[in-house]
Amino acid sequence: MSGTLRTFVLLAVLTAIFVAIGAALGGNLGMVIAFLIACGTNLWTWWQSDRMVLSMHNAQLVSASEAPRLHAMLAELSQRAGMPTPQLYIVHEAQPNAFATGRNPQNSAVALNTGLLDAMSEQEVAGVIAHELGHIKHRDTLLMTVTATIAGAIGMLAHMGFMFGGRRNDGGRNPFGPIGALLLLIVGPIAATIVQLAISRAREYEADRFSAEITGDPRYLAAALQRLEALKPGRIFPTAEAYPASAPLFIINPLSGLRMDGLFQTHPSTGQRIARLLAMQPASPAPIPRGTRNPWG
Repeated sequence: MSGTLRTFVLLAVLTAIFVAIGAALGGNLGMVIAFLIACGTNLWTWWQSDRMVLSMHNAQLVSASEAPRLHAMLAELSQRAGMPTPQLYIVHEAQPNAFATGRNPQNSAVALNTGLLDAMSEQEVAGVIAHELGHIKHRDTLLMTVTATIAGAIGMLAHMGFMFGGRRNDGGRNPFGPIGALLLLIVGPIAATIVQLAISRAREYEADRFSAEITGDPRYLAAALQRLEALKPGRIFPTAEAYPASAPLFIINPLSGLRMDGLFQTHPSTGQRIARLLAMQPASPAPIPRGTRNPWG
């Protein structure tokens, strides 16, 4: 199943969970109120997402005069992707990582940690930037906001169900019975979270494929991912630890000491991502100069 089709299927599953909980509660007015509150919250978050995320990670806007080669690379890759050039930010953190944010390609930003720039060659940086451009091009920020809206509405409905004992506001009986309704109120939000994270993982695979296409060689990103995973242990990312909800935005999970089941991981296995990239037939390598380590100054 392609990443796009998988995403739509998972969105349909989220919608089905929402409808099932609504049917169990039967409170049409309460369901609508909860959904509207969730929509309003997530709409505001989506509109302000770029400012919020860049601010919480203390990202610094970098001009073309400060990093001309990095800006030139970003502009070239954006042109290949057929999209406006995003703003470029630097995050002063030792852990090598990167993220993209913005509500659409016209209002977007790519942020790179200094730890990434210090450790990687220009080809590897190009692979990372191209991956982040893929998220922007495919409007993954908007997609994740939609999934967050539905998942948030499910959680609010479940909370309301516990508050009001799962009773219908029209005095009728719910179609699942009292035990079935109680189980749905408990399992529904957990299932919604699993589906939400599954969508996040699917979008990572799509962004990886996009990187291989616009750089011309999947080995650029494969090498970058291998280096990111090797250098991550022991390098704590304090702001990511303080704001774990931003973890899905990064190219690899920035959180340390995370030991959870695969269903609750925000990213696919780095080994799986590298294997998928290396299985792609390399195109003609793009003219990205090899350069040396830490070529950014």
